[in-house]
Amino acid sequence: QVLGKVYAVLSDEKQRAVYDETGMVDEDAEALQDGRDWLEYWQLLFKVTVKDIEEFKSTYKNSEEELADVKAAYMNFKGDMDRIMESVLCVDYTDEPRIREMIERAIDSGEVPSYKAFVKESKQKMMSRRKRAEKEAKEAKKTIDELGLGGENDLQALIKRRSKEREKEMDNFFSHLEAKYGNTAKKGEKKTSGKKRKA
Repeated sequence: QVLGKVYAVLSDEKQRAVYDETGMVDEDAEALQDGRDWLEYWQLLFKVTVKDIEEFKSTYKNSEEELADVKAAYMNFKGDMDRIMESVLCVDYTDEPRIREMIERAIDSGEVPSYKAFVKESKQKMMSRRKRAEKEAKEAKKTIDELGLGGENDLQALIKRRSKEREKEMDNFFSHLEAKYGNTAKKGEKKTSGKKRKA
């Protein structure tokens, strides 16, 4: 939606002129009310297939780019492997020994500092991360099997499915908050006495 609005402003002479002069955008302008399916439109411009992703994975893994990303994640998250494994591209729990070895080499060579969260990480935390990852992998495989995925258009189907699941999770989260805290004000209100306090 954001990309769609940017595109609409830049491709409309009047909107672009207004933005260039004022730095503002008329949200109610007709150019911004396009009912276009932006996901579909951007996919037409930038086609990404499952094959493209697999090819990227094969060139990215064990590359200088991956090493730089791993070191940056290690520094950003102060050695927290949970967050490192979540942020580095194209990795799953089976890659952890390889990622850990990359970080250890960087520590030994003095390229990055030795963070306690990394060098003193408990086995319990490692196992917990692995169990979570294995569970997610099983759920992903189950979803793929249920949807009968395997072709070039499967990525879009999977993204849409995950997006709907996240929306449902957020709705459930807000419903839970509303149920828990919605009536707090009423419960917490003190009964006011009919008598007025003397000033």
